[in-house]
Amino acid sequence: MRLGITLFTTDRTMAPHELAVAAEERGFVSLYIPEHTHIPVSRLTPPPTGVDSLPDEYARTPDPLVALAAAAAVTERIRLGTGVALPAQRDPIVTAKAIATLDRIADGRFVLGAGYGWNAEEAADHGVPWKRRRAMVREHVLAMRELWTEEEASFKGEFVSFEPSWCWPKPAGRIPVLLGGAAGPTLFAHIAEYGDGWLPIGGAGIRDALPALREACAAAGREMVPVIPFGTLPTPEKLDHYASLGVEEVVLRVPAGGRDAVLPVLDGYARSYLG
Repeated sequence: MRLGITLFTTDRTMAPHELAVAAEERGFVSLYIPEHTHIPVSRLTPPPTGVDSLPDEYARTPDPLVALAAAAAVTERIRLGTGVALPAQRDPIVTAKAIATLDRIADGRFVLGAGYGWNAEEAADHGVPWKRRRAMVREHVLAMRELWTEEEASFKGEFVSFEPSWCWPKPAGRIPVLLGGAAGPTLFAHIAEYGDGWLPIGGAGIRDALPALREACAAAGREMVPVIPFGTLPTPEKLDHYASLGVEEVVLRVPAGGRDAVLPVLDGYARSYLG
């Protein structure tokens, strides 16, 4: 089983480019980092983890594309991804160019982990109508795919529209799009339509969800897509369970701290699970 790493990066944690080097040296296959553009002080939206107050790390995340470009410049093999980016809150034309540029620096190693967001106030500041955010993510990703693949790209949708346009650079390869979120018919329909895999946070309930995802993919005329449990705290039993379900990659969580907190955990994972 392949193992990746995710760190809730902030300006106080181990730098992403340093972690990417350390993870690659130890044999991990991927590194994912999150995105929040800002966190409004208002706490109308409850924290997603169920705690009483939102940890301040949510307001301190670096821009993931800039951070991963730095990581790409100092690594050779490890895949570098967002876990997860929030495409509804990003201009798709600007973001498509940024991702293509990053992917060329990384020689085709970038992975777009995309989510719908949980913070209504954050989304509102970007002009995102909350109940339409899933539709916005879909259009933004589809529009970016046009810009990445077509010599003369155009798009006409509810949220995105541009006339035939030139946009270079193109990515070094096809950008994989992994959608995060809880199991459900809407998510699985979107994965089947335009995604390349599912990033279930924590991985609970995967066994029960797999038939519905497989059915959605079949209805779209596609083979079953990869499922990559994300942010997992591993045990041998948990990894064996995932393997029994056909899971081939799991992304493990390391603590949101500096080198002294992160590297011992990274070394422990490598000794226990990478052989």
